[in-house]
Amino acid sequence: MAGKLVNMGSLLKCSQGIAPSSLVVLAPTVMAQSPPAANIMDYVPMSNILTFGMCQSTANPTVAAATSAALGVLTPMPCIPVTTPWTPGMPTVLVRNFAALDASSKCMCAYGGEITITTTDVIVDVG
Repeated sequence: MAGKLVNMGSLLKCSQGIAPSSLVVLAPTVMAQSPPAANIMDYVPMSNILTFGMCQSTANPTVAAATSAALGVLTPMPCIPVTTPWTPGMPTVLVRNFAALDASSKCMCAYGGEITITTTDVIVDVG
C-alpha cells in the first residue's frame, strides 16, 4: 500500500485555527530525503504541533469566556493546542518504533479542531 511519508516542516492546518503551522520533529533518527521523518507520536502540543495563531472554537474555555464577555460575539483567543496522537498513520512503515505519519493522517484537538497536513513539498512517496 502506497502512502506519503510526512517530514519535519510539513505545513499543518487546524479547522478552528486562523493560521497555518509547521510540524516539528524533535528526535530525528530516520530521514526521508533531507528533513527528519515524523511518526504518529509527533503530536505534543507546543513541541511538535505549534500554535495556529488564534482559536475560534467555543469549546476552548478562553474563547468561550471572551465570547461570553463580548455578549455572544465570537471572540477568538490565542491557540494553545491540546492534541491526541495522529491517526491512522502507516502501520507498515515504522519511524522511531511507531507507525510513520502519513499525509492523510489527522490529529484532533480537545477543543474540536481537526488538524490536517496541507503541503506535499517535503513529503516523499512510500511504496
